[in-house]
Amino acid sequence: MKRYDIITEADARTIESGGAVSLTPGGHITPLALDTLRARKVTVLRDVVDVDLLGLAPVSEIRRIAIGSDHSGVTLKAALRDDLRRRGLAVDDIGTYGTEPVDYPDIAAIVARMVAHHEADAGIVIDGAGLGSTIAANKINGVRAAMCTDQTLARYAREHNGANVLALGASLVSEEAAKAIVQTWINTPMREARYVRRLAKISDLERTR
Repeated sequence: MKRYDIITEADARTIESGGAVSLTPGGHITPLALDTLRARKVTVLRDVVDVDLLGLAPVSEIRRIAIGSDHSGVTLKAALRDDLRRRGLAVDDIGTYGTEPVDYPDIAAIVARMVAHHEADAGIVIDGAGLGSTIAANKINGVRAAMCTDQTLARYAREHNGANVLALGASLVSEEAAKAIVQTWINTPMREARYVRRLAKISDLERTR
């Protein structure tokens, strides 16, 4: 990950949209460059000395989403899938597709593994309350799943906690509320170095018993 002492407008235009760069301690971003970085959804991490931390932040510009639900979330999943595709995102619908009962851990695990293996930039899992899928998805190393019932939680889940999987309860949120939650979650980047550092501690917990 490239580190900058100063980022100019010319520099900002060469940085990949949705990417991340590190600004050295005391580094500077020119006003025009800052506007360009915001428009290109580039994450700038300040005062990050350990470059290994940079890979912990979730993808800033989500282009591909994996979505799955158990039988209780089929209708909501279809609505979100279609809405995301209309907005230009690539969506992998991994099921289920009917009302015959299936087990939510199986679906959540597939979505979570796709995110962990970088086959999708982010994931959405749905069941009746969202809690079971959250627990199941979080068993996959590298996944940080958060169950959100409103836009405020969605923003915090991404900005503060670096959630890369969103869990929804089909019995708790309406279709319109779910669409708003998803859009807030997708459009919120994780920018603060202090939050990224905390992800390293979460990562360490995955290796403890």
